[in-house]
Amino acid sequence: MVPGVSFVGAADGRPEGRAPFLEAWPDARWYASAEELLAREDLDFADICAPPSLHVPLARAALARGLHVLCEKPLALEPSGVAALGRLARERDRALVTVHNWKHAPAVAEVTRLLREGAVGTVRRCRWETRRTQPAVAAGEKGNWRVDPAQSGGGVLVDHGWHAAYVLREWLGGRPQALSATLEIRKHHEFPLEDTAEVRLDWGGAQAEIFLTWAAESRGNSAVLEGDRGSIALDGGRVTLAADGAAARVREMPSIAEGSHHADWFGGVAREFLREVREPGARGENLEAAALCADILALAQDSSRRGGEALPVAPR
Repeated sequence: MVPGVSFVGAADGRPEGRAPFLEAWPDARWYASAEELLAREDLDFADICAPPSLHVPLARAALARGLHVLCEKPLALEPSGVAALGRLARERDRALVTVHNWKHAPAVAEVTRLLREGAVGTVRRCRWETRRTQPAVAAGEKGNWRVDPAQSGGGVLVDHGWHAAYVLREWLGGRPQALSATLEIRKHHEFPLEDTAEVRLDWGGAQAEIFLTWAAESRGNSAVLEGDRGSIALDGGRVTLAADGAAARVREMPSIAEGSHHADWFGGVAREFLREVREPGARGENLEAAALCADILALAQDSSRRGGEALPVAPR
């Protein structure tokens, strides 16, 4: 529960969701469509947690009604979709926030803190890895939208690459200058999309790498950052700092590879969203991060189609 916030209704075309929702929120109302909910309820905001292909039309409908919008990633499957929603949010003077929950994981936030304190000096190299043995199952679905290109917009790159992109932005700042990428199917040939993605980024003085796979032998997340004064390693929930020739310092926190819903990270998301709702001057930072994520994903797909060709990332 978030103080001052209540859920008054939910919409889902799948009737099996009705009973669990009303059990959790007995005073709320259930609708068979988002259109019906938007037409009948007096709302302040909409929380969109549908498959990616529905994010833009649902967010557009909510913003058009003058609602603030909190949306699961990816905000849009194309950079043009992010730009169009951003324009509409500004026209309506409403907050538009994507759920960037991984940056609120304690271990990721600890790495961010160390970097902002200058613990390793100027970062020269960063590598992020997300390893899974298979795609996550979509809750309540007979099928799995994650492996349906029409609904997901892509495979492991879209599912996990958006997270990696905004975390790297937190750590390295700004935008990369260029990238190249390779998308391939290593294991799950039954799905018509990639199960492994490698993205290489020139981040203006730092070289960054993103490796994502649904074809690993075991589940895990890790990152390594090398600076001119030392390094930071993140392995699950263990953060190791080795800098200035001193003995390594280790902090143990909950693993970022455990589970898939991460409800304990949502407090930071809620605070970020409510700040943008209540403080118009705070709006825009999350949207800039979303725009970068969309740019990186679209360029990575294009680069892979071109055989891994390096492509420039346009400045904003």
